[in-house]
Amino acid sequence: MGAGGHVVRLNGKVYEAIKAFVEHRARFALYHTALEVDVPDGRFVIESAPIRDQRGRERGVVAEGPVGTRWAGRFRLFRYEIRRWRGGSIPDASEAVSSPVRVANDLARAQRVLDLVPSVPTPVWGRDELRTGDMWNSNSLISWLLERAGVDTDPLQPPFGGRAPGWDAGLVVARRGAPLGGVHTP
Repeated sequence: MGAGGHVVRLNGKVYEAIKAFVEHRARFALYHTALEVDVPDGRFVIESAPIRDQRGRERGVVAEGPVGTRWAGRFRLFRYEIRRWRGGSIPDASEAVSSPVRVANDLARAQRVLDLVPSVPTPVWGRDELRTGDMWNSNSLISWLLERAGVDTDPLQPPFGGRAPGWDAGLVVARRGAPLGGVHTP
């Protein structure tokens, strides 16, 4: 986890320390996922991140959701955006470990991923509103997209000694298969 700099890293370490203590297990390194999708129309970056400013369309923002609690989501500080950004960049890509990982070479699946982005669920980030046993976050977005697009997600695992919180939430919701409401568009 690197986007957001020291604050994100510190919060991640505190979160993992508390989670490991509660679960009586060792601490793990935490990983954040994002996608780069190459199609004939260009290269796209898909990720979830805090809302920076009012120029979301420039970053390919297709949806927004609340962070922490639904009521706090009225304020931009407590909202996240989902980007399908043509020519975009992943801010912490230079700090990626064991990456990039090619997940498919199929143009039809790549296009399906891009087409699905605006329909991704947008529950409260950091909560388990969808009753999956895992919180919803940026990893949930990516696993949901891959699973719904027909990409085999079973072999995808974080590097040894790490975990990707929220990954399972996306898989569970995608495998339920029902379309979900609650998408908040900018």
